[in-house]
Amino acid sequence: MIRNATAVWNGSGKDGNGHLSTQSTVLNNTQYSFNSRFAEGIGTNPEELVAAAHAGCFTMKLSFVLNEKGFTADQLTTTCKITFENGAVTKSHLIVEGKVPDITEEQFQEAVKDAEENCPISKLLDTEISSEAKLI
Repeated sequence: MIRNATAVWNGSGKDGNGHLSTQSTVLNNTQYSFNSRFAEGIGTNPEELVAAAHAGCFTMKLSFVLNEKGFTADQLTTTCKITFENGAVTKSHLIVEGKVPDITEEQFQEAVKDAEENCPISKLLDTEISSEAKLI
């Protein structure tokens, strides 16, 4: 399987702007710029997209890990916080809340750790990855 996305940039790094599109068209000429990356401009930015990818990948992997252990989550909610400093992504921190019937805290924490280490985006990222988890 191969997935793709396209970025188009016009102008200088600081004053220019670009658009991102994905194969699925979920992003379709979505604006990004210096301001959307380093300030609070309208549009998205690469770090936000990495955070979305990591949160989504981790949460799906956690669901699979729970299924392998005999559990099915009613709901898993993950926030990913990407730290971008000195021109590099230095950390990805996953915060997950799970509503999983009949699971113990220990079993849930083990499943979270497994998903953190083994989701494909975690394996892709060359940075510190951490997580915190809470059963609700």
